[in-house]
Amino acid sequence: MKKRLEKATFAGGCFWCMVKPFDQWDGVESVISGYTGGHVENPVYEEVKKGTTGHYEAIQITYEPEKISYQQILDLYWPQIDPTDDGGQFHDRGGAQYRTAIFYHNEKQKELAIDSKEALEDTNRFQKEIVTEILPADTFYPAETYHQEFYKKNEKEYTLDREQSGRDEFIERYWESL
Repeated sequence: MKKRLEKATFAGGCFWCMVKPFDQWDGVESVISGYTGGHVENPVYEEVKKGTTGHYEAIQITYEPEKISYQQILDLYWPQIDPTDDGGQFHDRGGAQYRTAIFYHNEKQKELAIDSKEALEDTNRFQKEIVTEILPADTFYPAETYHQEFYKKNEKEYTLDREQSGRDEFIERYWESL
């Protein structure tokens, strides 16, 4: 019997830091780094990095909903980001490429994403407004090969980038310590 697979797409700042948290869960088939939400077809990293394409750096997760639910994936997503920052994520600043967003692929994902955002707002965990957008999924363009599984292929650079970004300190302060 063929596995039933679904997609989940998220933006959370630099895509290098977004792959590993999802890549290690049973039921996740793949996590691809790429670009979505912009107006340029087949963008390349140097274009997206300049912030002129409108694209977000994003990840697209292919998963088996019988093993890991979309709700579980949402629950993994929120603690990876600062959902109150509309100017980027941690040390990654600039245009649209570093903003946060949930890109839904169907109405059920949309409902769950909205509900999860409202539930997060209701916790009063943050003093500022939750600005993560919930948008319809658009064409997803995989990033160049050297960006894929970056944390595995470039462990030192990945670790250094994460340490310097402030992401882990934020996660510890707002997610792990509560």
